[in-house]
Amino acid sequence: MACVDPVERLKEEYKAWAHNHPKDFIANPVKKDNEEIDWLTWQCAIPGPKKTIWEGGLYKLELSFPQDYPFKPPKCVFNPVIFHPNVFPSGKVSLSLIDRNKGWKPQITTKEVLLGIQLLLSEPNFQDPAQAEAFVVYSQSRMEYEDRVKKQAKEMASNGLG
Repeated sequence: MACVDPVERLKEEYKAWAHNHPKDFIANPVKKDNEEIDWLTWQCAIPGPKKTIWEGGLYKLELSFPQDYPFKPPKCVFNPVIFHPNVFPSGKVSLSLIDRNKGWKPQITTKEVLLGIQLLLSEPNFQDPAQAEAFVVYSQSRMEYEDRVKKQAKEMASNGLG
């Protein structure tokens, strides 16, 4: 396996992101108290997809990259936790794209991860539920599910991010 420095790879990805990223998405490496940049931890925000019940919300997410990135995927956690069938109660995202035993490949970039998570918002995978409450509400009352997601989108409407 080729030796890849995760920090160098992430610096390249960040440079590409700064140059060309999807509208309304936010992704920045975290600055520590001493002003040093922690390249392995990124604060991100994903806009709810347009023309969906998620529209209007800006969902905060933390990406934690492992020391052996890109050979292992980042851990992606919504904070605050969102109501969604594929988000664990801890906020961790369940998505094959970022599962090293399913769809993860070292070529996948942070940009593709964030776009994949945005798509998952409006297209949940019901074969692999991670949050019982959201899954049950969706299964039993589509209307209640949609109402709760719309309410959440209002609560998370670019609150203090920008």
